Amino acid sequence: MLESHANQLNRLTYEDKEVILLGTAHVSKESVKLVKWVIEKENPDTVCIELCPSRYQAIRQRDRWQQMDIIKVIKEKKAFLLLANLLLASFQRRIARKFDIKPGQEMIQAVESAEAMGAEICLADRDIRITLSRIWRKMGIWSKFKLLLSVVVSVGEIEDISEADIEKMKETDVLQSLLSEVSRSMPVLRTILIDERDQYLAYRIKTAPGKKIVAVVGAGHVPGIKKYWTETIDIHGLEQLPARRKTIRAVKWMFPLLIVALILFGFHRGGSTAGRQMITWWVLANGILAGLGALMAMAHPLTILSSVLAAPLTSLNPMIAAGWVSGLVEALSRKPKVKDLESLSEDILSAKGFWRNKITRILLVVVFTNLGSSIGTFVAIPLMTRVL
Repeated sequence: MLESHANQLNRLTYEDKEVILLGTAHVSKESVKLVKWVIEKENPDTVCIELCPSRYQAIRQRDRWQQMDIIKVIKEKKAFLLLANLLLASFQRRIARKFDIKPGQEMIQAVESAEAMGAEICLADRDIRITLSRIWRKMGIWSKFKLLLSVVVSVGEIEDISEADIEKMKETDVLQSLLSEVSRSMPVLRTILIDERDQYLAYRIKTAPGKKIVAVVGAGHVPGIKKYWTETIDIHGLEQLPARRKTIRAVKWMFPLLIVALILFGFHRGGSTAGRQMITWWVLANGILAGLGALMAMAHPLTILSSVLAAPLTSLNPMIAAGWVSGLVEALSRKPKVKDLESLSEDILSAKGFWRNKITRILLVVVFTNLGSSIGTFVAIPLMTRVL
């Protein structure tokens, strides 16, 4: 009986408002039933849900992928971001399919139940684009790659997850344990993805209109929302993108300048022969490893060639990345078709599908070429210094 889950409800107050905070697992049948039961039983003035407008539209509009402009994604330097987002979506959708439920169904149920009861709907979460952008600006390239790799590994472990495991996600102590692991390996991820959103959700829920409010959120946010419930929250600060640090900009330009200085020193110290050898090592290390990255993504031959030619030059220019060049060449060489857009939601459910679909393959080309070029830079430096 759903009444047995009543102890999972958290009743909070703020000024003259009563708030019923309900934690759910995002791919749980029991959560969907519980959401419907609680809203009908409580008959609230407002239902808050852990969605922002863009995520809400993504759940309600299944054809959203057909509106994607992959060229624009590459030019705006968002390929890595989109690929990580697709991998996360793949993880959630595969679990949902395994247990025969739509991803985010408990949030859809909250909207439908609110509409049926005549309650106002409040989209309480921070815009996903702000959250991801804040993470992206705080993470270095290796942290980004580590995050991507961890998601890939998690996707591969889905078959080991049971329905009982999904239901255990609603136990606070289990979630706290999981989050502590994330905190140790990637503290910036924990801070922005969990802590900041806990604050944002707490503010939006307690300031939502109405005297009686039901808030439907992922169970992992419940302890944080309760923690920040009585604190003063700077909502405007949470909605701002952090300014790019001047020191990072300086380092980005200083590094290629040091490479150029090293080559010039080679000419001065060892003559033209040494200088040419240093340039050769720089070109070979960057070009070959960037090309191997494109090859791993099963890129078009022209794309592989473009990555080999572009990497030695783009590595000396912080404004351009080898992956952006190869990604654009791949997009022009193998233009995505309507069927690629239509099948994207299915193709992201498997590793084979990621490489088969032209949209995701372009993203893989960008990521692997950039990774190969970055490794090539660090490989080239000791090879160049050996010439001296």
